[in-house]
Amino acid sequence: MPTRQANTKPKSNLDFRLMSLTYKFRDLLLPRMTFLKEVGIEPGFHVLDYGCGPGSYIVPLSRLVGKSGKICALDIHPLAIQAVRTIASRKRLTNVQTILSDRQTGLPSNNVDVVLLYDTLHDLGDPGGVLEELHRILRPKGILSVSDHHMKPDEIESGVTSGGLFGLLTKGKRTYSFSREGL
Repeated sequence: MPTRQANTKPKSNLDFRLMSLTYKFRDLLLPRMTFLKEVGIEPGFHVLDYGCGPGSYIVPLSRLVGKSGKICALDIHPLAIQAVRTIASRKRLTNVQTILSDRQTGLPSNNVDVVLLYDTLHDLGDPGGVLEELHRILRPKGILSVSDHHMKPDEIESGVTSGGLFGLLTKGKRTYSFSREGL
């Protein structure tokens, strides 16, 4: 497991549990597959859910990547990691790995097809450092998918592209897709 970087403080356990409860209602009103369909995830893909929270995307991701794919779920909060492990165990998902960290993934370079950065960008203590790490692990034609309702569209776009690591590919209805290729 990678060492933790002092970028962001995790929420209190109570705050995390309250957030998890509100996400259950959110997910009923707007299923997570709605976001994932915009990304183009295919069977066999390796996907990192960076800032996975209580694991809202794990089950729909498993449907998309299939048994030949791999899902890594990273979060700074130990309860998030516990929640994802519980989901994976209950659903018998053998291709889910968890990572407790707030920046370093510990994943090999050029190894991930898609990174999900959903509702996380606004809360990063070192967004530049995180984007460098995500750039490192993404395959040359990999996609960084971003959605953050706490930020305005131009803030999302400039926040991801300003460091010169990513270029905007597409704007979906709910997500932005960025590429490290062809900048």
